[in-house]
Amino acid sequence: MLTPKRVKWRKQAKGKMRGRAEAGSGGMLFFGEFGLQAAECGRISAKQLEAARVAMTRHVKRGGNIWVRIFPHKPITKKPAETRMGSGKGGVEEWAAVIKPGRIIFEMAGIPQNEAFEALRLAAHKLPLKFKLINKEIESKAVAARTAKSTQKKAATAAAAK
Repeated sequence: MLTPKRVKWRKQAKGKMRGRAEAGSGGMLFFGEFGLQAAECGRISAKQLEAARVAMTRHVKRGGNIWVRIFPHKPITKKPAETRMGSGKGGVEEWAAVIKPGRIIFEMAGIPQNEAFEALRLAAHKLPLKFKLINKEIESKAVAARTAKSTQKKAATAAAAK
């Protein structure tokens, strides 16, 4: 399982999951042709990530290339069962990756699209969030739609300012 080699602080605060993962922060396909993109925010533990990776690699029979685009950096603490309140924060039980909507989790290349989408679908069923299957073509259409929408908003605000 994936865990950091060493960390500066053993325990972390819970934090917020605001915003979207845009192009510069893991929101676009970078290595492969096909990908699994998060549709909602949440956390994925190292165990879940490994289970999804194994399901994908078994389906493609170790063919093609697979890239895992996230890493579980965040320590998740838990207190033992039937413990009284107080006496500090619990010990680190697992490691998780914080996921924002739009974040690419896995990428694949070197296999046909239907086989890649089936492998990514199997991986998505192992994870606790909702996902979209994307390829380069779907991604370019989504980026074009987003830029058109933002230019329309800018034009509308400029017209309202006059």
